[in-house]
Amino acid sequence: MNAPSHGPVLLVHGGAWAIPDDVVEDHLRGVREAQAKGWSVLEKGGSALDAVEETVAYMEEDEVFDAGRGSFLTSDGTVQLDALLMDGATLRAGGVGCVEHIRNPIRAARKVLSESPHVYFVADGAERFAAEHGIELIDNKKLVLPREAERLKKAGPKQRIGEPDPTFSATSSHDTVGAVACDKNGNIAAATSTGGTLNKTPGRVGDSSLIGCGCYADNQSAAISCTGWGEPIMKLVLAKWTADRVAGGVPPDESARDAISYLHSRLKGHGGMIIVDAQGRFGIAHNTPRMAWALRTGSRDDAGIEIS
Repeated sequence: MNAPSHGPVLLVHGGAWAIPDDVVEDHLRGVREAQAKGWSVLEKGGSALDAVEETVAYMEEDEVFDAGRGSFLTSDGTVQLDALLMDGATLRAGGVGCVEHIRNPIRAARKVLSESPHVYFVADGAERFAAEHGIELIDNKKLVLPREAERLKKAGPKQRIGEPDPTFSATSSHDTVGAVACDKNGNIAAATSTGGTLNKTPGRVGDSSLIGCGCYADNQSAAISCTGWGEPIMKLVLAKWTADRVAGGVPPDESARDAISYLHSRLKGHGGMIIVDAQGRFGIAHNTPRMAWALRTGSRDDAGIEIS
């Protein structure tokens, strides 16, 4: 592929929900710092895949977000993490789900992508694979913050099917993290990582680490990372739905807006997404009160909580 004229593009999100005023600055700082980490890869000529991995790994270390240390707790009081990484040039992807002893699940996902013929590993099998490929396993307690233990204590009882569940409201925290990038060669990639929802049933996997749902990348369409209420996003295979619209000629920014509108009109879902294509065109959309994002191109360095 010929190198694009637009130069590299990196777009980051840190979750879509009603981010409270008192943590807005923490979210802005977090996405900006993560963006700087990924941009340092791209400006040195690195790949989009490497850039999104480094971006997301940095956010997994930031306790502001629902990824890595500081994630929401399951009903058992443990952290269970999911992550996916996808390369638009080759369609290779790596994902892990329900891992409890890996500090940076996006690193394990990269090992799956690069060193396995498979796409997805879960639970003990994912951790065994990660350990065999040089990733340290840690005590789950090292991922648990007192803040989250207290939040779990205050969580209400689980709702039955058909009953409204405040866990999935637009005002509850959905600080899933993600990044999409286009590098100097016109290759694109996407990465998403999450600790899931508060008080989730152990073993529950949301959209973030499922290929085509909360994360997808194909040079012939677009790279996408989603955040929000995972179950509706999964049912609509929303990232792939959006990529197909780009492949059909709809610009990325319009495709993102259409996707979030579709999410709400079809299933009353809420959330947000970021998108970039191999031409360097990008989009940001959400139907929650706020969404943390950061963008870097050769001519723009920006971050925000709301979309103007």
